[in-house]
Amino acid sequence: MALEVQPSAAPLSSFLRDFPAPLGPEEPLPWSSAGSGALSRAEVPGALAERARSLLGSRDVSPLLAASLIHAAVDEVLQKDLTEFKLQNVETEGEGDEERFTLLDGESLQRCFFNKLRDVCSEWQKQLPPLRPLARFLLVSIHAIRNARRKMEDRHVLLPEFNQLFGLSDDVDRAYFAVFDGHGGVDAANYSATHLHVNVGLHEEIVKNPAEALKCSFQKTDEMFLFKAKREKLRSGTTGVSALIVGNKLHIAWLGDSQVMLVQQGKAVTLMEPHKPEREDERARIETLGGCVTYMDCWRVNGTLAVSRAIGDICQKPYVSGDADGDSFELTGSEDYLLLACDGFFDAIKPHEVVDLVLDHLMQTKGVGLKAAERLVAAAKENGSSDNITVLVVFLRDPQDILADCLRDSKKPGTDDDAQSSPFTFLSCEAAAAQ
Repeated sequence: MALEVQPSAAPLSSFLRDFPAPLGPEEPLPWSSAGSGALSRAEVPGALAERARSLLGSRDVSPLLAASLIHAAVDEVLQKDLTEFKLQNVETEGEGDEERFTLLDGESLQRCFFNKLRDVCSEWQKQLPPLRPLARFLLVSIHAIRNARRKMEDRHVLLPEFNQLFGLSDDVDRAYFAVFDGHGGVDAANYSATHLHVNVGLHEEIVKNPAEALKCSFQKTDEMFLFKAKREKLRSGTTGVSALIVGNKLHIAWLGDSQVMLVQQGKAVTLMEPHKPEREDERARIETLGGCVTYMDCWRVNGTLAVSRAIGDICQKPYVSGDADGDSFELTGSEDYLLLACDGFFDAIKPHEVVDLVLDHLMQTKGVGLKAAERLVAAAKENGSSDNITVLVVFLRDPQDILADCLRDSKKPGTDDDAQSSPFTFLSCEAAAAQ
């Protein structure tokens, strides 16, 4: 996906033709009723936004317009007195935390939200407000496969419309990307893909301290999911890695062994160290808490999980921590692309191989990068990965420019010797460009 131009209001007319009147109290919701049960107050913004995103996306509403509509409708619902939807107070050690421990009737709340969304569509059909897309270049390539696993437990989020979804109207560009690798079921990965970015966007420090907002939102999402897991007897967990671009800053945060890397001027840059039980500091933390790290085909926490930090895994808390690590980096304009992926990819492909594979793909396609992730996923599978594989490539420069730099650099003295060190065999830049 690339940057979009100013959206058209035409899809709103179609929407209003299909939904000419508000939903009555007994009418079915326009989306799947799955997940329409009880919601905590903290889950409301994410749950409503996810339902609307799916509905509007299926109706060809542009992501930029959809995000703006969703923000307007969610904001109106959150300004209401939600006690009319209250089901019960949950008696836990968290009693008194109204946001997390009060349950609301999800179906009635979603029906109210849909009617608010319809009202906003009706108003905006007459006069569409100006919607400002990102000023910076972004091109996203995403590919995910179940591979040899019985179920697909990976999830991903790409949100160049971060500002629109959260009503941030300053002149700062923001974009969010994440990959989640579930285990023991898909519930934790689904939950994180629905709520983590919402917790980031609604965090009180999102404008002044976005790095803190990103890092803290992992822990909040973990706490929210653990409450749901206890209530609904869920045992799943998920690793996660996220990247938040704010102006000329890149902020990252992660739990577990999903990873993010950066390629700058054709060189792989390591940004993070994954959380694995065999890491000396992770082993020490786990053993201090009374847990153990044992080897059973790989290093595992208490003989079970091969990651030492994750969202969820209620039976392994606190040994499997929900406290994310994070870091921040200046973007100078020389960065080629970001890559976020699960361990099903990184266990099979090394960072320097990513650089070679993407460059080869750009040479073969004459600088078209939209299927770069597909090429990377195929390479991981060919290298023996049987796990779920998700790869998300965020080009920060036009792939045509990256290829042009390759062509120019290939003419410099000494590049032939450098090329011989590559583990792959490629066409030369000149030969590829001539095809």
